[in-house]
Amino acid sequence: MEDEERLPLGGNPDWMSRLPAQLLDVPLWNLALPGSHDSMSFCLDVSSPVLRSESCVLRALDRLFPCWTRTCVSLWATTQQSVLSDQCELGVRFLDLRIARKPAGGKALFFAHGIYTLMTVKEALHELASWLDAHPKEIVIVSCSHFESLTDEDHVHLADFIVTLFGEKLCRSRDVPTLRSCWSRGQQVVVSYSNQQMVMLHPELWLEIPYRYADSPDPLKVIAYLEDQKHRGRPAGFYVSGLNLTEDAPYVLLHPLQGMRKMTARALPPLLRWASEQRPGREAGGVNILCCDFVALSRFCSLVIGLNYKLLAAPDAGSLTRGRCWPLPWQQDQRANMER
Repeated sequence: MEDEERLPLGGNPDWMSRLPAQLLDVPLWNLALPGSHDSMSFCLDVSSPVLRSESCVLRALDRLFPCWTRTCVSLWATTQQSVLSDQCELGVRFLDLRIARKPAGGKALFFAHGIYTLMTVKEALHELASWLDAHPKEIVIVSCSHFESLTDEDHVHLADFIVTLFGEKLCRSRDVPTLRSCWSRGQQVVVSYSNQQMVMLHPELWLEIPYRYADSPDPLKVIAYLEDQKHRGRPAGFYVSGLNLTEDAPYVLLHPLQGMRKMTARALPPLLRWASEQRPGREAGGVNILCCDFVALSRFCSLVIGLNYKLLAAPDAGSLTRGRCWPLPWQQDQRANMER
């Protein structure tokens, strides 16, 4: 693919700083951004229990056969294979962080996907902050969600930690972020936080970013779902199209030793082919953030980055820079509901 050949075969640590000048004033939600699904699942702790939100059957199996259950859960819940800084080096600019309080884990917060992680939230975010210091022209979107078993006090401490850690690097939720505007202000981080009370208290936090995914183990059904969503129109701001597969109980029983990595590797050809045909932009079918499992297995990041060069061929390239002032419609509705 011609657009893909513009980018190196290896990593893309500073790809935003190398985009053509014509794209520097395009709102970030009109660019194509690679993302990793369940970004912290590379360090799942098989000695930790299954999440309380999992099914009663799985939790019962965990009590009876913990070693077998947790190993199986890890096999299917692991969707990435490297730390956040390595993912950013590949070109990932959207991180899907699912935060949880581990039973008997003290005050520290962890991540979770089926079971809990070994790495804490503070460790992971400090690592990300260090990477951003070394790459001052790269902007990363951090999605904090799920919040398994977090208390109100946990949310207060977590939000304060995020605001303190990233400080002036945070893009405020009423801004229309472009590469040029972020660079001029020294901003590098957009944090979406799926707790409305915290978002109301902190203008540095953004409301939850819509994530479209098919909830299917079949790549063709994933593609059909995303195509259907495209025809319904795109949200006005940031949004995610998930290329990630989702296993269900029947599939796991039929493929007990396969695991998510093997399932993803087999599904990548049609998923990447579909992704290569997409186009970013403000049009109804324009994509924004594309998320994938095991981002290091393929040229996924380079492929998504390459989609941005299609914008240069737009008949009216100037229209790409006409961003609307924040809050956009999907945020206005949520803020209005919160204030009632």
